[in-house]
Amino acid sequence: MTAAALVSIAETWYVGRLGIMPLAGMALVFPLVMMQQMLSAGSMGGGISSAISRAMGANNPAKAQALVLHAALIGLGIGLFFTLCFALFSHEVFSALGGQGEALAHCLAYAHVAFAGAVSIWLTNALAAVIRGSGNMRTPSKGLLIASLVQITLSALLGLGWGPVPSFGMAGIAAGSLIAFTGSAVYFFWFLRSEHSTLRLSFNSPLSKDLFMDILKVGGMSSISSLQTVATILIVTRLISNFGPEALAGYGIGTRLEFLLVPITFSFGVACLPLVGMALGAKMVARAKQVAWTGAVMSAALVACIGFVVMLWPGLWANMFSSNPVVLASASQYFQWVGPCYGFFALGLCLYFASQGAGKLWGPVLAGSWRLLLVGAGGIWLTQHNGTAEQMFMLIAMGMVSYGVLTALSVWKTSWAR
Repeated sequence: MTAAALVSIAETWYVGRLGIMPLAGMALVFPLVMMQQMLSAGSMGGGISSAISRAMGANNPAKAQALVLHAALIGLGIGLFFTLCFALFSHEVFSALGGQGEALAHCLAYAHVAFAGAVSIWLTNALAAVIRGSGNMRTPSKGLLIASLVQITLSALLGLGWGPVPSFGMAGIAAGSLIAFTGSAVYFFWFLRSEHSTLRLSFNSPLSKDLFMDILKVGGMSSISSLQTVATILIVTRLISNFGPEALAGYGIGTRLEFLLVPITFSFGVACLPLVGMALGAKMVARAKQVAWTGAVMSAALVACIGFVVMLWPGLWANMFSSNPVVLASASQYFQWVGPCYGFFALGLCLYFASQGAGKLWGPVLAGSWRLLLVGAGGIWLTQHNGTAEQMFMLIAMGMVSYGVLTALSVWKTSWAR
């Protein structure tokens, strides 16, 4: 997950070197790129790991084995759906988010390449979730680490150019991601077909509606939470676009750090998820709850430290991506309000992952719904009453605090006994 964080930093730095308009275009497309990552790795990936870990904990290896093919087919099908949707409707989607002119052109140049590789991303995260669900964290970490390093290198080479290689701009940066995830999907496919894997991908496994539903009932509910998170960002992105490309670029720098915190929290969450699932499969409820709270407190403490650092010294982050004073002022304003609340966001998100292992997601989903309602309704009110970007940042901070507190209360009150 540290490598994934480095990818986020590197991509924003590359785009910043291309100029303000590419940075504004990236602010438009990045929430949907992260939505795909959150859905494939966190939501559906969580459903896959949850189903497999519960089967393993209940000492039912035959069911766990059969779930592997079902997971691969789900990843393949949804990846193709994403590619088709953005091939047909990307212009309409990003125009609706406020994209126009040169910023929209840069956004589409990135999106057309990035979403053409959606199948690779979904297969990578689905197969990695299978391996994690069996209790093997080392192999997915190794594969994704290598993929991240390849992406950082190729995005720089193709996006900015070097030596005889010309600069392909935003399309080149996206191509680095496409190539890296294609390689990681091939690697995980090979591993699950080899004798090194605890669970094997067999095309002779019979397909079962019940096994598809075992994954989708958790993955589908988890997707609601991921969509709520991205919808919150998209609503604010649309409102901030009214203040001009400099404000949008500054906000994009700020939200890039917020999305950077997701993989950091994800690293704790994916450790909690199979431990919770296996413990509940073995009917060890107290251990499952202990795992959830331990991971949540650890992730919240780490992310809160990052939040306070950028609140006090916003230039440590923002100055890496732009030298425009208006852009830097907008980013600094964002961190001053939102930075102190990052710990609450991490607390709620890690407990959400642990709840995936338990298959008890209503509490975290309702907490996300409240956050979306608060930011959406409050943002519309501010727009109608001549609100400012700073007031929007205050609203985002309030949403993070409420999300963390409500999710923690729901996990505390919800019984995981059944």
